[in-house]
Amino acid sequence: MTSEKVTTTPEEGYERGLGSRQVQMIAIGGAIGVGLFLGAGANIAKAGPSLILMYALAGVIIFFIMRALGELLLYRPVSGSFAEYSREFLGPFFGYFTGWTYWLMWVVTGMAELTAAAIYVNYWFPSVPQWVTALVFLVVLFVANLISVKLFGEIEFWFSMVKVTALIGMIVIGLGVLTLGFSQAGDTASVANLWQFDGFFPKGIGSSLMTLQGVMFAYLAVELVGVTAGESENPEKTLPKAINTLPWRIALFYVGALTVILCVVKWTQFAEGVSPFVKAFAVIGIPAGAGIVNFVVLTAALSSCNSGMYSTGRMLRTLADNGEAPRVFSRLSSTKTPALGITVSVAFMGIGVILNYIVPEKAFGYVTSVATAAGIWTWLMILVSHVLYRRAVDAGRLPASSFPAPGGAKCSYVAIVFLLFVTGLIAYDADSRVCLYVMAVWAVALGIGWLVVKSRTPEVANRREPELENVG
Repeated sequence: MTSEKVTTTPEEGYERGLGSRQVQMIAIGGAIGVGLFLGAGANIAKAGPSLILMYALAGVIIFFIMRALGELLLYRPVSGSFAEYSREFLGPFFGYFTGWTYWLMWVVTGMAELTAAAIYVNYWFPSVPQWVTALVFLVVLFVANLISVKLFGEIEFWFSMVKVTALIGMIVIGLGVLTLGFSQAGDTASVANLWQFDGFFPKGIGSSLMTLQGVMFAYLAVELVGVTAGESENPEKTLPKAINTLPWRIALFYVGALTVILCVVKWTQFAEGVSPFVKAFAVIGIPAGAGIVNFVVLTAALSSCNSGMYSTGRMLRTLADNGEAPRVFSRLSSTKTPALGITVSVAFMGIGVILNYIVPEKAFGYVTSVATAAGIWTWLMILVSHVLYRRAVDAGRLPASSFPAPGGAKCSYVAIVFLLFVTGLIAYDADSRVCLYVMAVWAVALGIGWLVVKSRTPEVANRREPELENVG
């Protein structure tokens, strides 16, 4: 496969403004979000030290998903990849359903990130209402996304750089506390904290497994690298590199960081609504340390919201190009950004501002459960598409990808079973079950929408052969 063939997608019209440096950091930043920085506090309280194992287990599954996506991306790199592969391998309706559901996932995730950002600002300015802060951040990021993909990439690069640098710093400081015994936590910091307080599974294995739904939310956005395929300068080189570095990112930033924190501070001191990282630095007693970490987790939330605005606009354009959304969304602005799609998506994210006004204490929990359900659907579609693609390759109907997933389709089958298990856990949990009701209503709405789309433009229901000029 030649680089020219892979990078030529003239029909999309996007500016290939994302360099290798930016794609790498977008991939790294996607694996570090508010689910870890804020959501981990509630999950530690539910599962204790065993949460480390849950993150490791989910991390393996995420790697399977990303390798499946990587194989598809190097077979045919397109912006809006998940919807395109669902459309190709499962049929037009699944492409339509997946595109709109991924759009919903990011709109809802944007609400969650705005809520988290408002909570973090509340740490410094408790008198400022959450909804005011959420609205200000929404407007600022919206304007940045309208300007150009290069500005988006640059903002995302520096947001991710702050997160990565801070997490590594926290791990180093935590190891220093453990080995050298300095700080106010020096006397109580110990590896034994992982099992001394009612064991490694203090609330039982069942309670630990129930945290998997929150853990999976923490991993939402790792697939964002697939959406960047249409705007990457050299996807043949940058995408495999970004995907192959995922295991060490998960091992370091999730498993490593949580392990260090739970050694430094016993798990019983963590609670819902408080970042475990902010809490750890407060216990360590480093001057202004908690405030610095609060700034870091604020950038993490804004980073994810920024990514949400980027991806929703692209997904709406993909849907419009396929006749599955109003044609007006297919237009690009003079800066080659899907400005109208971004604008409409941001307007829906504004519902998060309203939630922060009505139920500020529950807003985060409501939106994260819906985002997780939508994310699981997206991952399932990636995996099923991969299984069907491998069958087509084995039968000689399609060319092989230059980036085959290890184990072929076997790992995709394992990941599918795991995601169905997590869906079962969501259904079992009374608090999170509401998201399945929301998704049922969403499915009915999309079903009605599909009938309307088919009646107006019947050709959208026809399977189309993909253009394979991008495949070497």
